[in-house]
Amino acid sequence: MIVDTRKKRRPHQPLFIRGLEVERVSSFRYLGVYISEDLTWTLNTTQLVKKAQQRLYFLRRLRKFAISAKILSRFNSCIVESTLTSCITAWYGSTTAMDRKHLQRYSLPSAAAAAPHAAPCFVEDIFAALREGVGDSGELTNSSLVLFGFCSQSAHSSASVSLDLANKKSSLEVLHPAAVHVSEEEEQGTITLTFDLPRSPSLRTNPVLLLAFESPLARGDLEVAFTSRSLQPNTQAVCISGDTQYVLLTGKSSEGSVNDRWQITAETTPPHMKQNLKSILIGEKSGSNISMSPLLFFSGGTGTDTRCASGSPPASLQTSFLCEMKRFLGGVLPQEHFASPPLPLDSLQSLPPLSLGLSSSETLLAVMINSTAPTVFGFTSWSSVSPVCHGELALSAALLEELRQKLDQTLVQMTDLIREEEVSPGAKESLGRLKELSALQKKEHATGGSQFRAFLLLKALQTVAQTYDAQRKLRATRADPSSSVRGSVCGLRALTVSLTKLLVGPSSANINNCHGSCAFPLTNGNNHAILLNSHIESGNADERSPCCVPVAYEALEVVDWNADGTFISIKPDAVARECGCR
Repeated sequence: MIVDTRKKRRPHQPLFIRGLEVERVSSFRYLGVYISEDLTWTLNTTQLVKKAQQRLYFLRRLRKFAISAKILSRFNSCIVESTLTSCITAWYGSTTAMDRKHLQRYSLPSAAAAAPHAAPCFVEDIFAALREGVGDSGELTNSSLVLFGFCSQSAHSSASVSLDLANKKSSLEVLHPAAVHVSEEEEQGTITLTFDLPRSPSLRTNPVLLLAFESPLARGDLEVAFTSRSLQPNTQAVCISGDTQYVLLTGKSSEGSVNDRWQITAETTPPHMKQNLKSILIGEKSGSNISMSPLLFFSGGTGTDTRCASGSPPASLQTSFLCEMKRFLGGVLPQEHFASPPLPLDSLQSLPPLSLGLSSSETLLAVMINSTAPTVFGFTSWSSVSPVCHGELALSAALLEELRQKLDQTLVQMTDLIREEEVSPGAKESLGRLKELSALQKKEHATGGSQFRAFLLLKALQTVAQTYDAQRKLRATRADPSSSVRGSVCGLRALTVSLTKLLVGPSSANINNCHGSCAFPLTNGNNHAILLNSHIESGNADERSPCCVPVAYEALEVVDWNADGTFISIKPDAVARECGCR
């Protein structure tokens, strides 16, 4: 193979080998790279994109089978991206702008969208925003108009769409598009969004497309017109500002064959603001990840999640409960800002984890129901595309009645606490929803799922009550005139540490610490501390003085969800409960 790389090319004389003329070709494939006669790389990029498109089919199939986002991302990097970047150092520098644009359409942004937003409560938080955005009068509040990008002139129709989605949550099916392609049409001044949809009969029942933006609009306000034959009406106006997080577009019900691809054009008003729209769709830099997460809502489905084992109750009820508990704990517990990084729970010593389910020991459950140890709810593998499945308990009648009584008492205590303390305005409504989701029926034996949720709710409320009880004791101590004198003596002080963010809640824990002097008479001292103190007071100042340290501890209980189920981990000696001089 002979390649002429000279800038000034001259006609070549035919090349003969053993009297036969060697054929000249317009292109040649060498080590997987297509080399063209004119030394352009359009043919090579076209072939790479074609191969990547073929492999995207398998990515969509994996997405249809609800494979986790982590595996989808790895598949995309190894199978799709590796194809597009094959020998890229040899040819990319000489490609044209059109070739690079063609590559970017099918590079990481388009495939990355096949792995939808992985935040555990992503979908549930959207429903919460829809529910809270409608005021008592049945109309959208001003803040919700901005949050969902509704223009004021379409507020009435927008409210009906929001109300319909919020009220039909239990019967909605949610689908993630298999892939998203974003292209820029320079001549028309528009941006085209192409959504590859998984095949589903639900596409025939009033679909609603929601776009969730990961980064807000940096500057200015946008009025965007989305146009598509798949929308009803075909053109829909959206008003985007810095506080807009979501955009709702109503789709057209399909008749007959189900179209598995939606193509939507977006045009800004005024046109010169197109770069701002592009930045919230695909990021500031060309070729960066798509910065939006699309979802499709359909009425008449079986709920937000039906991907657990066959024959089990819908996992959506469990997910709704956990996400509501996450919002409740975030709203009712004091929020502190920590300068230090969060502490991973895995670094703590732990007793062997115990399964929390139908096989759980009654003794273990009885101990935990009556335990005063704080509880942290975490997850090892939980995302919007790999949701947690349902949990069940099988309590005896006596233990179930004890759980019911404990929960009722704690709910009354929590209602009083919400009324007396300064907490989030939505804490009362959130507590009411948690109570509904974990209701224990008195007339008949409660289901295993409701027992499981009631148990988790009790542990969460006990933790909240203990947090506020400690705060009240601290306020009472500060208000006592003699507290300044006692403050210098060895005693227990509050110490709150930040925990790892992979938590349902709480995101922090009060582990306490000991401060103060150990002068005579010693506080809670033992014989060694008394002898040591006497020895030092006799003139032996070189020895270490007695120190104020914790002498009694309490465990930290961690309820963790992972791929194998729900487990309880006991972290012993995590919270200081008593101080002494040692």
